[in-house]
Amino acid sequence: MTRVTFISADGERRQEVDAPAGSVLLDIAQAAGQPLEGTCEGQMACSTCHVVVDAEDFARLPRASEDEEDMLDLAAAATRTSRLSCQIILDDKMDRLTVRIPGEFNNMQGM
Repeated sequence: MTRVTFISADGERRQEVDAPAGSVLLDIAQAAGQPLEGTCEGQMACSTCHVVVDAEDFARLPRASEDEEDMLDLAAAATRTSRLSCQIILDDKMDRLTVRIPGEFNNMQGM
């Protein structure tokens, strides 16, 4: 199991969730009631699943693909440690992963 901590956009709320290895972070976030839309259902055609990974945890993630980097360029409030949660497959090396939910997002599909 991998423990993920979600921090609300305002920093006021923290939610810890245990997830099995191989889970997609977006799916775990949505199941936990986090406000990540995931409009494109993991096809990297939007940035509505954008999260900001804790700087200390960011290096433990696999490098983002060029397509993901391109989509993050369009994400609202993106930072150096931003990722698309639909592209993060949890594994044991990611235990105690902390992510912040951004306060805004851009829906690139215009919906």
